[in-house]
Amino acid sequence: MNETGTMTLETAATDVLQEAQQDLASGIEHAFSSSFPEHDCRLETIGQPLPDFVRGTYYLNGPARFGAGEFSWRHWLDGDGMVSALRFEKEMIRVRSRYVRSRKFQEEQNAGRPLFRTFGTAFPGSQLNRAHNGLESPVNVSVYPFEGRLLAFGEQGLPWELDPETLETRGQFTFGGRLNDASPFSAHPKFDAETGEMFNFGIFFSAQTPRLYFYCLQNGEMRYRKSVPLEYPCSVHDFSISSNYAIFYLSPYLLDINGLLKEGKTVMESLRWEPERGSRLLVLDRKTGEPIISLPVGNRHCLHLINSFEQGERLIVDVVEYDEPLYGYYQPIPDLFSNVSQGGPVRLVIDLQSREIIERIALDYLKAPDFPATDPRRAMHSYDELWMLGISTTGRPGRKFFDQLVHARWDQHSVGDIYQCPPMRYLGGEPVFIGEPGSGNGVVICQEFDAAARKSSFLVFEAARVAPGPVTRIPLDDLLYLGFHAGFRFG
Repeated sequence: MNETGTMTLETAATDVLQEAQQDLASGIEHAFSSSFPEHDCRLETIGQPLPDFVRGTYYLNGPARFGAGEFSWRHWLDGDGMVSALRFEKEMIRVRSRYVRSRKFQEEQNAGRPLFRTFGTAFPGSQLNRAHNGLESPVNVSVYPFEGRLLAFGEQGLPWELDPETLETRGQFTFGGRLNDASPFSAHPKFDAETGEMFNFGIFFSAQTPRLYFYCLQNGEMRYRKSVPLEYPCSVHDFSISSNYAIFYLSPYLLDINGLLKEGKTVMESLRWEPERGSRLLVLDRKTGEPIISLPVGNRHCLHLINSFEQGERLIVDVVEYDEPLYGYYQPIPDLFSNVSQGGPVRLVIDLQSREIIERIALDYLKAPDFPATDPRRAMHSYDELWMLGISTTGRPGRKFFDQLVHARWDQHSVGDIYQCPPMRYLGGEPVFIGEPGSGNGVVICQEFDAAARKSSFLVFEAARVAPGPVTRIPLDDLLYLGFHAGFRFG
């Protein structure tokens, strides 16, 4: 203040700078080490015994190596993938974690230095994939059991097969040679348990003729591969399926492929957000892959869809919408989500006859939630409950991270069941619902990272009531990377 009690411009600027530099995620830097150890050990539980129906394996994939020597990656999507398996048996819980021995991982290990350009990091001489001039995948996004195999996925690349028990890498999986390195393939395949079909997609980022490739595979055979023209080369991470349709939320988040291929830019540098173009909802016929509906849906961004189902002549599509894309807030490591935009779950009700959105229902949780999950038994069916991770300090400047587990219901627009982490504790990994057979009851598992103790745990919550906190804790003796997507296989 000056003598008149008025704040000077210099003081005001200093206060603004201090506010902009708030650390709202103290200790989070320890979750982005240059590398994390692999595990193979037994674990004990603290708290209530696990229910008898929790028998099987929880799988988790995520980036776990963020540097080599003096070199560090810049973006959360840059790190080499590691898959963990938490095996629940009657008398024992065992955790195994192993890096996916992808081409990128092996060649950089052999060279003793970084070789490949990544999603957010480039350096002199950084290479692209020699087969198709795209990124060499770090295989760090998701993991799915498929026809007795375990497949680990990264963005826009073929999956890598792992041994379901040992997690040893068996090699890149080409679906019997039907796909190759030039085949765009996303990290979010969808499965129909009743038909045995697997669906997936990939984007061909041509400036002149951008296209969406849609795949249907069944019993090891490619039923069809459909090429669908797009208005612009948009980045699409996820999609959804209902009994008869496949649904894509196309946001105007455009990739300049020339910048990536000819100017040495990263994917992050090559992406641009053009909300004035508007977003669209694209609906394909699941039986043929043919487009049947394309309708405007505003000008927001969607990273993950939640679920879709049909009710008579209506198609219900549940998504998480944001004011702008999230990828820019995944950097620089470890200062993530500094000014992350608001977002939240939205239900879109489409009249299939008029081909219009006739209702839009938004839940009143806008804390930048992500990794939405539901009871997998309700996939493609009417449902009410979902779980997701949220950032309590959304709207405040400064680095931050997921510190809330949110249990929401569509039949209650207000969200009241929220678990808030204690200070210096954070959550990772898609919340996984494990249901009791013959019942709607279940538990939810996600990760916890304790920055003060520098240790990790798996937390088990009563699915219907998460606010009181975990009923069971499964601690590790050291740190585990913060994962992206996870799933559970019974048996």
